[in-house]
Amino acid sequence: MTPIEERNQKLAQELIKQLNRRHIEAFYCPTGEEAVKKVSELIADGSTVTWGGTATVRDLGIPAMLKNRGTLQVLDRDEVETPEEKQEMYLKAFSADVYLTSANAISEDGVIVNIDGNGNRIAAISWGPKRVIFVIGLNKVAQTVEAALARARGIASPINSQRFEMNTPCKLDGKCHNCNSPESICSYVHFLRNSRGGGRHIVVLVGENLGY
Repeated sequence: MTPIEERNQKLAQELIKQLNRRHIEAFYCPTGEEAVKKVSELIADGSTVTWGGTATVRDLGIPAMLKNRGTLQVLDRDEVETPEEKQEMYLKAFSADVYLTSANAISEDGVIVNIDGNGNRIAAISWGPKRVIFVIGLNKVAQTVEAALARARGIASPINSQRFEMNTPCKLDGKCHNCNSPESICSYVHFLRNSRGGGRHIVVLVGENLGY
């Protein structure tokens, strides 16, 4: 085991303890390939599954894996084109059995931080789908909640503004301006600090740099 692998394993073990304390089930997968297998294991045959605007889930090839299983009803938001179709897909996500997403950041004590422009992703994280599975690379771990928020706004948001071609100041120079732009990608900020009732939220930590 390399020093990085050893560090990742120890960090993940501590994060799992902190997430469990918050009534969130959590697993650690050293590689993306193992993470894809774990996600598949967590989704029962016959489930309706969808995902948010997550680069991590797409980069790992999870949508293709879900479709290839042949035993799931997959709501693929990437296949719709018009604003009306997208809105309909966003609403269908609330009745899904499983909603897949990632995180913009996670603090060492287990608080998951996400920022949205439209709010559909953090709305689904908060309420609706029966289960929410996060797939989070350890590159997104920050020391504190404040550092996690700073990572989300200063790193993830400018990159996602580029990815979604938003008309925002951070798209121009790559740094957060704490803006109130009409297309602000930081319109909604979400902290998941406790899974009320327990069992609804699951985290798969991955020992790789994934997403933004």
